[in-house]
Amino acid sequence: MRAVYPGSFDPVTLGHLDLIQRASALFDEVVVAVLQNPNKQPTFSLEKRLQQLSIATSHLPQVRITSFSGLTVNFALQEQARIILRGLRALSDFEFELQLAHTNASLSPAVDTLFMATAVSHSFLSSSVVKEVARFGGDVAHMVPEMVASDLIELFNQQE
Repeated sequence: MRAVYPGSFDPVTLGHLDLIQRASALFDEVVVAVLQNPNKQPTFSLEKRLQQLSIATSHLPQVRITSFSGLTVNFALQEQARIILRGLRALSDFEFELQLAHTNASLSPAVDTLFMATAVSHSFLSSSVVKEVARFGGDVAHMVPEMVASDLIELFNQQE
């Protein structure tokens, strides 16, 4: 069975990677799909985010990294995936994620949403928090893969 794990991954965090690793033990293939959202101005280019994810998941043979635009449920159908994975950090995530799951189910009953709780050690992580800490010179080494921490340091040092 194939699952799709969609997101902006801007940047990928250790929380994302925890979920990807655990999902890869549950599914034959996990398609990590980076959303090309024209309404957002990402910190990292699409190509950079794909590269970061590819390097961070290179030890997981059943994980495939790609990108998509449009509706997640349509992408899942295109990939012949029956599952959309979504991570939950806190109760506050649940209402939004449940609304998305119901919307996707209304568009295609053939695709289910599976919620996975983030590991407690990563429950405070979000890409926004990581970027804020990095922007002000804080240490993000315990929040993101090593190459992402380096990319953030390089990015924010260039902007000064």
